[in-house]
Amino acid sequence: MKRKIKKAVFPVAGFGTRFLPATKAMPKELLPIVDKPLIQYAVEEAIAAGIDTLIFVTGRNKRAIEDHFDVNKELELALHSKGKNEQADMVRNIIPPHVECIFVRQPEQLGLGHAVLCAERAVAGEPFAVLLADDFLTDYVPGVTADLVGAFEKTGNSQLSVMQVDEAYISQYGVIIPSSDGHGVLGVVEKPRQNEAPSNLASIGRYILTSDIFDLLRTLPADSGGEIQLADALNLHAQDGLLEAIRLKGKRFDCGSVGGFMSASAYEYAKRLKN
Repeated sequence: MKRKIKKAVFPVAGFGTRFLPATKAMPKELLPIVDKPLIQYAVEEAIAAGIDTLIFVTGRNKRAIEDHFDVNKELELALHSKGKNEQADMVRNIIPPHVECIFVRQPEQLGLGHAVLCAERAVAGEPFAVLLADDFLTDYVPGVTADLVGAFEKTGNSQLSVMQVDEAYISQYGVIIPSSDGHGVLGVVEKPRQNEAPSNLASIGRYILTSDIFDLLRTLPADSGGEIQLADALNLHAQDGLLEAIRLKGKRFDCGSVGGFMSASAYEYAKRLKN
């Protein structure tokens, strides 16, 4: 019997240097798309997929993320006292009562693979999801993570969300070598040159991983920048026939860049005006 996906890892230790000075004291993940922080959209997507344990891999100056998902009785009481009951309910219900938050420190920023490795003890040998808040996904219900969970429950293999990328931008992504059936992944190439890319299908920030990924991450050498890359471990998974891909549904914005963040904000605000 294949195990259910009940845990999700959120790597949130990055400095967010592209957004300085705004991110000097405030985590990039709390920047709002209209009126809701980036990280909250990712958390809601995970919860909608049936996940009940949220593991945040944090770093220095990230305490505000913990505060955002914690109870704030003083704020709730202040809102109720002013008759703002709807806002008080909104604050109280950011995380449903059955969902647990765990916070793990990444002492040094040594790459996405290292951030995932920091969550090993909290994952405790179970299959798990990884969600990168920088990838803002919208216009698809029940959500990309729910699709990946469903695919994992059918085969038991690790899963990637992939999207088609224009050739001019392909060198910015981890690019998959797809199998002939369109579902399997034969390999993952991190940031290939445009003329060397094995396909135009790029991995984006949603994954379902089996716990043996930790063994691979521990044995990987650091890259030229001193970082451990998750894509390298996924490539080994793929070579063993243990990795599959699901095409992205809905719309995706790269909110790791200022332009992508502004586009996402404008898009979501326009949607709300229509509704």
